[in-house]
Amino acid sequence: MSPKILLQQITPEKASKLFYIDNLKVFLTALVILHHTIIVYCAPGGWYYTEKTTQMAAIVPSTIFVSLNQSFFMGFFFLLAGYFTAPSYDRKGSWQFLGDRLIRLGTPLLFYSFVLSPLLSYLVYYFSEGNHITYLQYLSGYHSWIDFGVLWFVAALLLFTLLYVGAKHLITIKFKNPIPAPGTGTILLFAVLLGVLTFLVRIVFPVGWVLKPFGFQLGHFPQYIVMFIIGLLAYKNQWFNGLSVKTGKSLKRSAWIGLLFFPLFFLIRAKLNMPITWYSGGFHWQSLLYAVWEQCIGFSILTALLSLGKNSWNQSSPLLSKLSRCAFSTYIFHPLVITGVSLTFKYWLADPAIKFLVLSPFIVMGSFLLGSIMLIIPGVKRII
Repeated sequence: MSPKILLQQITPEKASKLFYIDNLKVFLTALVILHHTIIVYCAPGGWYYTEKTTQMAAIVPSTIFVSLNQSFFMGFFFLLAGYFTAPSYDRKGSWQFLGDRLIRLGTPLLFYSFVLSPLLSYLVYYFSEGNHITYLQYLSGYHSWIDFGVLWFVAALLLFTLLYVGAKHLITIKFKNPIPAPGTGTILLFAVLLGVLTFLVRIVFPVGWVLKPFGFQLGHFPQYIVMFIIGLLAYKNQWFNGLSVKTGKSLKRSAWIGLLFFPLFFLIRAKLNMPITWYSGGFHWQSLLYAVWEQCIGFSILTALLSLGKNSWNQSSPLLSKLSRCAFSTYIFHPLVITGVSLTFKYWLADPAIKFLVLSPFIVMGSFLLGSIMLIIPGVKRII
């Protein structure tokens, strides 16, 4: 997601009141980097290059970590994108808004697909698989030119933006009175209903099923679509400002309670001797249980973070300002840092879990450093 776009969509008067949004974007970007790094070494999932630990003491907490992240962090990005889409559209008008989005979202997509993705694949092909050919030789047999990688999010955001503009021209919805910010009960009830919808979608599109070549995991898209719409409603009705401390604390407790379900998930699998894929989709009650849990804990974490941010993180510093400014660039280039570092330490004779613990802080810092360096290149700032 483009943090710069989010910043540019805030009017100067509001920007000073939304430092916590910038800080949350930095936090979420760091989570994305850690999420992909832990997949390299410990957690289930695929990446350009992996070397998985066999230690259950590392696999179990890593699986919990990526499951918790998946429950809220990309949905959070879509929420923020929706929140700042409406004011940007109103300020710029249809054509300027569309042109701006096509440049700021379309250009990174083209760059990743035609430049960064082939480079990452070549590095793995050369250093991991031992195929010592030149880059040009590799490109002569390369066929995966449409590969958005981690920028599937940007592709989805561009699609949502186009649909939003189309809906603005076809449908006019006016609120006579602002809708008050939802409370704890409303949020959790909505999360349960969304969990049921997610379960139904995953009967056909289980988690892990990818719509190629765009990289969309449709099993997660009910949340993404809904979060983008909630973001639009949140801006229209100023829900962020109306979010109460009480609601934030209640949903913080709800998130902690949700953590207690992890032992239950492991116990159910062990007692029933069931495939773990039954949690990912298909017509299984385990899939329904997991989908409802995922949305409930995801909404709880997300709302608690918003409340905490608004009340405790609504301040900035030169460092936080720089990190926020380069967050989108960091998001684009962090696969290069993760893959480069993991290949560099390929021959380090340590368990992959140890590698993760030692290398992940440097990968996070290196990703933000590379993101900030990229912004120095002439013309890049105007796009990202």
